[in-house]
Amino acid sequence: MEDGVNSKCGIVVANSLHDVYSFIRDLQHRGREAFGIAAIGSGRIDVLKLRGTVGDAKLQNLLKIFPASSYHTYMAHVRYATKGREDRIVLDAHPHTLGGRIFDYGSHIHIRDVDAAIVHNGQACLEKISTTPEKFENCDTPATLDYYWKTNEFDVMKNIPGSYTLAIADKRRPEVVIMRDRFGIKPGYIGEKDGKVCFASENIAIKLNGGEKTGRDMKPGTIYYLYPNGSMRQVKVFDSIPRHCFFEWNYIGDIASTLDEVSTFKVRTELGRELAREFNPADIDILSYIPECPKTSAESYAEETGRTALDIFYKLRGERSFLGTNKQDRRDSIKNNLFINPSLIHLWKGKVVGLVDDSTIRGNNSLRARELLLENGVKKIYVLNYTPKIGVIGEEGIARGCMFGVDMPPEDDFIVRTKDGKRNRTDQEINQELGMNVHFLSTEGMFRAFGRAGIEKNNLCSFCIGGKHPFINYRR
Repeated sequence: MEDGVNSKCGIVVANSLHDVYSFIRDLQHRGREAFGIAAIGSGRIDVLKLRGTVGDAKLQNLLKIFPASSYHTYMAHVRYATKGREDRIVLDAHPHTLGGRIFDYGSHIHIRDVDAAIVHNGQACLEKISTTPEKFENCDTPATLDYYWKTNEFDVMKNIPGSYTLAIADKRRPEVVIMRDRFGIKPGYIGEKDGKVCFASENIAIKLNGGEKTGRDMKPGTIYYLYPNGSMRQVKVFDSIPRHCFFEWNYIGDIASTLDEVSTFKVRTELGRELAREFNPADIDILSYIPECPKTSAESYAEETGRTALDIFYKLRGERSFLGTNKQDRRDSIKNNLFINPSLIHLWKGKVVGLVDDSTIRGNNSLRARELLLENGVKKIYVLNYTPKIGVIGEEGIARGCMFGVDMPPEDDFIVRTKDGKRNRTDQEINQELGMNVHFLSTEGMFRAFGRAGIEKNNLCSFCIGGKHPFINYRR
């Protein structure tokens, strides 16, 4: 899988290009590597894909490429990839397509008059379908589209158990097909704007742009059909077997989003409280966090322990280092974007600092924070993670990670494993590797926090932290 393309992304579907552009712009936190749009008209689908962020394409220019008189529905996608392919970022961006004529301009690609197009968030399990790896280069999304083209959406739902929220445009039919797998690992939301139905990975995208406040989450195991006039119908295919990705709340989702009726803000608040109850070193003088995601948890940790959370660090750019294409990209993003506030240096010289973080996966953020604090006179550092150890080798000897839609494949260089990947590191070994005192919230502690926020542990996928495979024993 060295060259595999496994997208972890955000998608939107609506009847207006202006809405789709606005919605996807507010899902930029889900991927900054590439951006793409499919425009669907009567018997015609055209696609534009480009490297970079949504803001790199101006709306007025997109309106010239996709005039409203020629199209009735639009799909858009932001992406980052598990495996970096610098020479293929634009080509591998979504929408993926079948057929059409390609115009490659280097920084962007037009694909005109395609037979079908797909946007996808997740990572499809293709074990039960016949694919041609050489043709698809181990990429799950075009393989899923090819399977749909040869069969139908019901066979996709039946034989590809997860993980996906996806949308397919097919020139043979006027409506766009939108699906969420029966396990609901990746999020999906239905809203309404100007009397027309629209879809997005997170509700925040629709609510920030004038959509109705009374939307709802897509039901796992259900297929939706969005028509050119903005109406919708739905077909339930399977009963829901919830195995939602906890990392959507812990890290990926916007702080203002509600995913499957559970507030991201509420979850992170409870995670901070649970972390404080489990681990509260008495010698911490200064409490802070590594921006920006852990801020809410740091504040609730501070409330629980009677401290104040200070903003020691800052970023000049809003990008997330986790979304980098490869190791070097992630490291460069951290080094060139994480800084320390010089006006506060006098507060922590010779002091003990506790840093709340969402997770320590590869250790890059923690090492950069350590470097900045030590060179500015800090005596000792605690890293307080509100996510349990990710990437452990389970009790049955299986190396964990994510194969369902987050950039943490089992073969990744997890800090919790030895370099040869043959065993889990002890807490002391992790501390020695990072040069700090590192604490991880317990698995049961995380489940307690989620329970208080409104989601039971049996409804969460916990494979990456040692739990069961989410698709085990499912019935076709």
